[in-house]
Amino acid sequence: MAGLLIAGTTSDAGKTLVTTGLCRALARRGIRVAPYKAQNMSNNSMVCAGPAGGVEIGRAQWIQAVAARVAPEAAMNPVLLKPGSDRRSHVVLMGKPWGEVSSSDWLEGRRALAVAAHTAYDDLASRFDVVVAEGAGSPTEINLRAGDYVNMGLARHAGMATVVVGDIDRGGVFAAFLGTVALLSREDQDLVAGFVVNKFRGDLALLQPGLVDLEKLTGRTVFGTLPWQPDVWLDSEDALELAGRRSPRSGARRVAVLRLPRISNFTDVDALGLEPDLDVVFASHPSALADADLIVVPGTRSTVADLAWLRSRGLDHAVLAHAAAGKPVLGICGGFQMLGRTVRDPAGVEGTATEVDGLGLLDVETDFVAEKALRLPTGAWAGTPASGYEIHHGRITALSAAEEFLGGVRQGPVFGTMWHGALEGDALRARFLEETLGIAASGVSFPDARERRIDLLGDLVEQHLDVDALLDLAHRGAPAGLPFLPPGAP
Repeated sequence: MAGLLIAGTTSDAGKTLVTTGLCRALARRGIRVAPYKAQNMSNNSMVCAGPAGGVEIGRAQWIQAVAARVAPEAAMNPVLLKPGSDRRSHVVLMGKPWGEVSSSDWLEGRRALAVAAHTAYDDLASRFDVVVAEGAGSPTEINLRAGDYVNMGLARHAGMATVVVGDIDRGGVFAAFLGTVALLSREDQDLVAGFVVNKFRGDLALLQPGLVDLEKLTGRTVFGTLPWQPDVWLDSEDALELAGRRSPRSGARRVAVLRLPRISNFTDVDALGLEPDLDVVFASHPSALADADLIVVPGTRSTVADLAWLRSRGLDHAVLAHAAAGKPVLGICGGFQMLGRTVRDPAGVEGTATEVDGLGLLDVETDFVAEKALRLPTGAWAGTPASGYEIHHGRITALSAAEEFLGGVRQGPVFGTMWHGALEGDALRARFLEETLGIAASGVSFPDARERRIDLLGDLVEQHLDVDALLDLAHRGAPAGLPFLPPGAP
């Protein structure tokens, strides 16, 4: 087995970026490489083809498979946790719904999933030349180490060398590197081979003395320093990363996306962010919708709870006023359900059995069922080919005749679709913006832009990291005789 674990000093340190760039760099060399993340916690997921229908994995692993130029599959993200509340998560196991885990049964729940996750890793390792595994959070979550199968638990299972990524832009990266290693057990430390510095700005010569000292203190190698690169952005998996995309042009049309507490699949609007004549912003207050030209109500992991939140902030009145003025509203999946007349969840799929009124902008009703729909639909709207993916428990029933719109309906300026990702299609996006905002096609290609971003990551990894040394680590494992760092002492 050949594998390498990319861990991080913290969440959002750059693990996803390094894993994606390394997958592209190795694929360019003709190496058959697979991405892997034992457990991902995200409401941003993707459907890919499976042996028995659609399967669901984290969006980041789907992008990493694209970077590796291989077909995405469930084994690349065997456990996906989709938070429904602060203390409970829905579990997707090998691409299919499995059940729930809560904070009260967290340790035991993780143990129940570890075998399946490690079996998936072993399967990938048997079919690919190299597996680049992304850790989660920090490998030094000492309160969770007993049940860990994502970070050092995975590394121990596979005998994998581990490289720790740190975000120097946050400050304190040397302390974070040293502390990450020093708090690990001797057996875990034996697998930590070195470090990668991420997001460095300035003169590398000024950083070099610190890197030399870090290597001396830890006995481990710094495999390179990635520079700060504002043009690098990938499909996000964490709602904490939400940011708008502002247009450099004057007179740009404003797209306001409701920042729901349990927002999911928010990458649906990434393609709008590339349009030169659009300002895309995330909004959580009615005042932010006042001057919007288009309002997007995105997907959500908890339709009923987020509908109540929307009402509690007065956002419902702002959306209704916008539509009454003849301005366009787009609801996607859970957002579409909110725009209908009624949402019913008799079995408590989202938590508690309930029935609530929607905003009433579309003459449809939603009923939640236990079976999750996972599909890759294709079709057309207004003569324009379209495709997307579906991930939902809600079933939509139209109560009157209406124009069909991508698995949903259109009534006047209000559009509702169950298809995620449809706006990534250049022709469909151009047709939609022409219809709703009168904007002519820009010629921007979202698939091409994504490929350029991934290629840029591959370039950065090749130019600034020792890829040969990392590949050797993947094949040989961590070098023997790495020094033990007692906690609290270099």
